[in-house]
Amino acid sequence: MDTLEFDLFDRRLAQALMIDGRAAFSRLATVLETTDQTVIRHYRRLHGAGLLRVLGLPVGSRVGLFESRLRIRCVPGAALAIAEALARRPDTGWVKVYSGGTEVGCLVSSRTREDHETLLLQKLPRTQQVTGVSAHNLLHRYTSSLGHWLGPAELSEQQIRALQLPAASHDDTVRLDDSDHAMLSVLARDGRAGYPELAKATGRSESTVRRRLEYLRGHGALFFEVEILPVHLGYQTEAALALTVPPSDLAEVGRALADHPQVPFVAATTGTTNLAATVLCKDQHALYRYMTEGIGTLKSVHQLEVVPVLRHLKRAGLLSDGSRLSDPPR
Repeated sequence: MDTLEFDLFDRRLAQALMIDGRAAFSRLATVLETTDQTVIRHYRRLHGAGLLRVLGLPVGSRVGLFESRLRIRCVPGAALAIAEALARRPDTGWVKVYSGGTEVGCLVSSRTREDHETLLLQKLPRTQQVTGVSAHNLLHRYTSSLGHWLGPAELSEQQIRALQLPAASHDDTVRLDDSDHAMLSVLARDGRAGYPELAKATGRSESTVRRRLEYLRGHGALFFEVEILPVHLGYQTEAALALTVPPSDLAEVGRALADHPQVPFVAATTGTTNLAATVLCKDQHALYRYMTEGIGTLKSVHQLEVVPVLRHLKRAGLLSDGSRLSDPPR
């Protein structure tokens, strides 16, 4: 599918959903100065064609998840099968094969420490075709969890303000119960699932589900992400960045990278490098230009590793390419 499948209104709608993924169609119509029917028609077309998904995802650090960013080294020819197996797991996101075909990257978010340790200390090391695993904790995320719009803004500042929600509070860790997990399971597949569907999944009333969802969101425990394949907006090249920065300059460089439109994700991490980022560019030349003119202006960056992404098997919450997946390693 090419970029022509996103017209101007599609891009405006996508940007609006990135600001508030659960905004009512009527509210979106008011802000976008059109009719409810127009918004619904465009949304259904994009969603039905697999061009756009809204996902409701927990914020790991706010709900007590055990998260690690993994780089898994494999014997030649094994990376795709291992990536497919990881993509089948409910606790993984952003599963990708890096250029060269011998390394897999993913994010693991486990509900318990035991599950996390079992994967890292037993399952992956015992997989014969895995030659090494590095796991790093995400210490601080500099990019917003409200999504990242690619390209020039289609909405005015007034429209953006009209859609923005009050800042979430970040007090104590939010405790999730079984009903919360059941609701999150539905939202991870469809962030715009209706309250009747959420009520049925949780065994709660619609009013209770509505209040609980608003509570989780208002306390920074739940966010809604719009998933669009970058290629549909003209972005052909993706790479993972690993940067080394002096600790005294870490926050400044992290915030600077988060302000770059090419960077949808940047976080401070543990490990031999202390910043991890994702960069999206139109093509290889644009990636070179970003390295020299974007990162090159950040004098505190002492070391930079650029690892092109060869293929995505899973993005934030759903399989992105329709592959038939093999069983996970046992």
